[in-house]
Amino acid sequence: MRELFGNPFRPVALVPVWLTSTVRALAEGIYQERAFDRMPILADALQDAGCDNEDILTHCRQPGEHVRGCWVVDLVLGKG
Repeated sequence: MRELFGNPFRPVALVPVWLTSTVRALAEGIYQERAFDRMPILADALQDAGCDNEDILTHCRQPGEHVRGCWVVDLVLGKG
């Protein structure tokens, strides 16, 4: 459930400056191509853009399966 909704006790706000063209393109590619193996790359791009939110970065880098509807990808794409 946390893959889809994150931690309900720790809501995450996205800082607009983190939404660089690289971050958006990576998230869109992950979403469209279901290329969730690129999640660590998305974490790196977010961090390069100034993201210091450990919930976001840890989620992107965690091992295991990610699915369409992933809360971080949806957050970046404005789908949530």
